[in-house]
Amino acid sequence: MKRAGIWIISLSLFLGGGGRLFSQEQKPAPERIALVDLETDQLTYDASGRRDPFKNLLGGKELKEKSAFGAAPQLFIDDINLIGIVKYKKKHTAILSGPQGFPYYFEIGDKLSDGFILSIGETQVVFRKTNERGIPLTKPKDIIKEINPEER
Repeated sequence: MKRAGIWIISLSLFLGGGGRLFSQEQKPAPERIALVDLETDQLTYDASGRRDPFKNLLGGKELKEKSAFGAAPQLFIDDINLIGIVKYKKKHTAILSGPQGFPYYFEIGDKLSDGFILSIGETQVVFRKTNERGIPLTKPKDIIKEINPEER
């Protein structure tokens, strides 16, 4: 008798108000915030007080410093060392190391912070220094860096 009473109470709770504990609540469908305009075939967006995810966060402002992946950092002619020169298909490439010791590959015409590479030969690289500490030189200097004879 007691068992039947317990079953009736639990069944009435389940069917009445207690069943909500076990059933999933239906959430209202989210509002459509992005629509495609059929006339112009463009995406339109109604923010409705929310942040627009399609808006440019920079607001048209450019970054002051753009650093591309793999781009050489600020290297000065006086701070680099010539490690080697590679010749491939009649074209020379200079292998230079910066103050941190990382190797960089440069060709004729590549720019550095205070000049550029004027020419690359079998054993030497000629740099043209155009400014000193940010101040343009009245007469550019040519700086030659050679591979040591022991390293050839």
